[in-house]
Amino acid sequence: MTLRQFLIRKLMLFFTLSTLITIAIYILGTSFDPAARFGYDGFLSPLIYAGVCVVPSLVTWSKRELKLRELLLRELLQFLLTETIVLGLAFRSSVIDTSRPAVVIGIAGSVLVIYLLAFLISWATNSAEARETDRELQKFQRLHGVDLCVSNETAQEN
Repeated sequence: MTLRQFLIRKLMLFFTLSTLITIAIYILGTSFDPAARFGYDGFLSPLIYAGVCVVPSLVTWSKRELKLRELLLRELLQFLLTETIVLGLAFRSSVIDTSRPAVVIGIAGSVLVIYLLAFLISWATNSAEARETDRELQKFQRLHGVDLCVSNETAQEN
């Protein structure tokens, strides 16, 4: 994957996170502080959180394809960094009542759920792209009467 493709995926992640964070803020807000009201600046918080949460995802960048163990380690690191950043922001906020353990657990749980949902959405998107690429390759091979796998093996033998 090129750096450009990687950054485009991170932009898609930003918008996915913005949506999921907005839903999480609504659920947590109505559960823990339903009487609270925000001004227009409250609309910025999902965007700020999403932007901050995209930063840890940069640890997954690699010019080469990662081995499964490397990928899992980087994903775990990304999750831990994301959890740390979000909880750090929550504890620094005067608006979020982090003195209540239920609120902190709710935030931490929301980060986990959002992380998993974003991962699943990304996986589904990438799988669909891979299937489409496979279909296009098969169409190209049928159109040109070429089996690229066999042609590459034959070329390497010569």
